[in-house]
Amino acid sequence: MSVYHTPVLLDESLSSLVANPSGIYADVTFGGGGHTAGILSRLNEDGRVIAFDRDAEALDNAIDDNRLTLVRGDFRFIRNHLLLLAHDRDDLRGRLEGGLDGILADLGVSSHQFDTAERGFSFRYDAPLDMRMNTEGGQTAADVVNGYSRDDLERIFRIYGEVEGAGRIASLIVSARGKAPIVTTGDFDKAIAPAVPGFAEHKFLAKVYQALRIEVNHETRSLEKFLEGAAESLKEGGLLAVITYHSLEDRMVKNFIRFGNTDGREEKDMFGRVKTPLEAVNRKPLIPAENEIASNTRARSAKLRVARKVKGNN
Repeated sequence: MSVYHTPVLLDESLSSLVANPSGIYADVTFGGGGHTAGILSRLNEDGRVIAFDRDAEALDNAIDDNRLTLVRGDFRFIRNHLLLLAHDRDDLRGRLEGGLDGILADLGVSSHQFDTAERGFSFRYDAPLDMRMNTEGGQTAADVVNGYSRDDLERIFRIYGEVEGAGRIASLIVSARGKAPIVTTGDFDKAIAPAVPGFAEHKFLAKVYQALRIEVNHETRSLEKFLEGAAESLKEGGLLAVITYHSLEDRMVKNFIRFGNTDGREEKDMFGRVKTPLEAVNRKPLIPAENEIASNTRARSAKLRVARKVKGNN
């Protein structure tokens, strides 16, 4: 599991999440199984974990533990998956009807996905420009860069990557694809090379690739739907722990905890109270310690936000 992916903020997320050793929990981003194994280690024989991942390769990391149920599926549909399990599984039906004790989501791309060249997540390799979390369907990053209009490409890089010069990058892509399709990461890097600064090149490219990945996998929409489904799936007092890696998704999580929506709109009930199903447990996000960042540089931008299901909110 450590080779596939090193879990980030492991101790902090487990300490924040697992309050009931007999409880039922969900890890909606199974990946290498590190967080799931950590949750299981804190549960007694009555505890249960339901883990989800849409990447078929992640399911190869299945843990041999009868307290674990592993589901291939997108976390945006968490509510539907849980309802289906409650219908099909006699051993889970009664437990799930009462709601979950806790839900964990680690929104980062796994080390395995970054390090597998043919997945196309990284500019470190010349590989097919893919970036799909679920390799069995949907558009690829190549489909996006070859098919989207210049304005849509600019929007993606500006909003999802917060990239300076997003318009120039979009224009360079349109110009390059007019001569030949952009098929590989190498083709893509060559197309946008005139816009890449001579300093902080890797940081710049990371933002560009992040923006494409978010678009390909519909990550903002998936996160919004997941947060709504998670709030519905928790029992009263149940805990939600979310690890984010960039400002856009962290802002969405923060807004949902505070306002009950990812846009940050303040909506109040007839008594003037903000209508939100959750309350923040930690005012400020938890971040990795220096020793964790030193041993796993991909943890450097991680933030953990924890919230509790509020009484009377469903």
